[in-house]
Amino acid sequence: MSMLQLTRRETPVPAASGYVLSAAEVSKRYGEGDSHVDALRGVSLEIEEARLTAIMGPSGSGKSTLMHILAGLDRPSAGSVSIDGVEITPMNDSQLTLLRRAKIGFVFQFFNLLPMLTAEENVLLPLSIAGRKPDGEWLEQLLETVGIADRRRHRPAQLSGGQQQRVALARALVSRPSVLFADEPTGNLDSQTSDDVLRLLRDSVDELSQTTVIVTHDPHAAARADRILFLADGQIVKDVHESTAAEVLAAMQEVSGR
Repeated sequence: MSMLQLTRRETPVPAASGYVLSAAEVSKRYGEGDSHVDALRGVSLEIEEARLTAIMGPSGSGKSTLMHILAGLDRPSAGSVSIDGVEITPMNDSQLTLLRRAKIGFVFQFFNLLPMLTAEENVLLPLSIAGRKPDGEWLEQLLETVGIADRRRHRPAQLSGGQQQRVALARALVSRPSVLFADEPTGNLDSQTSDDVLRLLRDSVDELSQTTVIVTHDPHAAARADRILFLADGQIVKDVHESTAAEVLAAMQEVSGR
C-alpha cells in the first residue's frame, strides 16, 4: 500500500507565520563560572510545515541538545521555542508532557520499544498513555504501509533491527503529531534497511505533509532532507537546501575544520 492511500482525519493547523516550529535566540549553558560549557549559543530557526529538516554537526556541536530543547525534553537557559504558534518555554513539566503527547512524535536510534509488548501494542502505546482510542482504519493502513502488519503480534525480540525501527516509526506517527523528531534513526541499521527507513520518513513528509526534523551524522540520510542545518560550537554555521550526499560530506568537512 502506498503512503498516498493514507489520509489524516485531523491535520495540525500551522501558526499564522507558516512555521510549525521556531526557536529564537536559544542558548543552553551547563555549569557555572570558569567551568561552564555553552552547548548552544543564540540559535534561531524556523521550520516550515511538511518539510524534512536535517541537523548535522561534529560531536559536541550541540545538535542533540538543540533537538531535545525543540521537542520540549529539555529547557533552554535563554531564548524561546514555539510549536504551532504556542510558546512552550514557560510551560511546567505537566504542560510539556501533555504537549508532547498531542503534538510531538519521536523516533530514537535505539528504538525504545517495550519488550513485553507486541509490535502493535508498542505502536498504540502513546494513545494508551494519553487515554485516546485508536482510529482502527488509520492503524491498519499505517501498519501495512511501514511493513509490519504481518508482525503485529511479535514482540521486539522476535523482530529484526529494521522491523523494530519500523515499529518505532509507526508509533511516532500514530498520534498524527505536528512535528516528528528522529534522533539518528538509521544509526543501528545496515545500509539497505537504512534506505528503507529513510524512504518511509521521506514519504511521510511528501505524502502525509508530516513535518520532520532529524539529527544525523550520515550524509546519505541528510541528502534526503529539504534543508540541512549545520551546527558548530553551539551555533548554526551553515544552512543549505537539497544537497547530494557528496555535497553534504564536503560541508561537514568544512564545518568540522572550523
